[in-house]
Amino acid sequence: MELHVTRWKRYGHDRLYANLSDGTAVGWADAKTGDIVVLRTDYRDDVIAVLTQHLQSFTEPDPPDRAPEAKARPVLPPLTPADDLAVNPPGRSLRELLDKSGLGLVERAVARLLRRPTEWDSWQKGLAGERRVGAELNRLSRHGWHVLHSIPLADEVDVDHLLIGPGGVFSINTKHHDKRAVWVGDDSVKVDHGKAAPYARKSRAEAKRVGRVLERYCGFPVPVEPVLVFVGVTDLKVVATQLSVRVYREREVAALAPLSGVLTAEQVEQVYGVARHRQAWRGAVDGDTRNLNI
Repeated sequence: MELHVTRWKRYGHDRLYANLSDGTAVGWADAKTGDIVVLRTDYRDDVIAVLTQHLQSFTEPDPPDRAPEAKARPVLPPLTPADDLAVNPPGRSLRELLDKSGLGLVERAVARLLRRPTEWDSWQKGLAGERRVGAELNRLSRHGWHVLHSIPLADEVDVDHLLIGPGGVFSINTKHHDKRAVWVGDDSVKVDHGKAAPYARKSRAEAKRVGRVLERYCGFPVPVEPVLVFVGVTDLKVVATQLSVRVYREREVAALAPLSGVLTAEQVEQVYGVARHRQAWRGAVDGDTRNLNI
């Protein structure tokens, strides 16, 4: 016998009624719970069969053509020598700025006599600092770490150094303050008790930026820790609450060597393969992470 099913929704109820051709209800089902109530036992089997069939339409998953499609992970083009950042020496971006500055020897001598600091002096000091830290980081390669230097980003800034290995990824910012005393707080740094500079905050922002790029192409979580390395300082004081940014002198970066348990050997190689590819960083724009090469 053919039963007709109608839906009834009132007062918070949602029911499916099985009716005879004359409209007499012989059973109903709760669309929310799936419970079936038979009103006429002589139609029991027919009621259960037809209501069970209709209830399935409420619980069956969407067909494949309606299911949301998984977002495909972007793929980088084959690595070419021109796009391989592994060949970058420490301080390459600053070296290029110095070469393009056009500031002559006489102009620099006059500026020194007048005690007027120039951008050229700042870049030169930054270059010396990045080279010293880069040399220390390169020594970690024998412990299973990969090191990249001067990673150019989209908004004409760069990441000084990137360290990739079993202990994770470290975004390293170098600050050269020769014969100065440095105090590091939660969000700022003071040199010789001077004006606060937002080194710590910017280092955290840079690490997040790096992590977004790497995870976009790797397809798995890539923890990136920010690191501040100070070169040539006479004293370095880090406040006890400063735990979100690692802080070292240049010779202390060797403390990173024994870290492990964050990335597998396969993940290390995959992250390094993405990080060394110039094209991966082309869209990495974030105005809050401009380096202060002082």
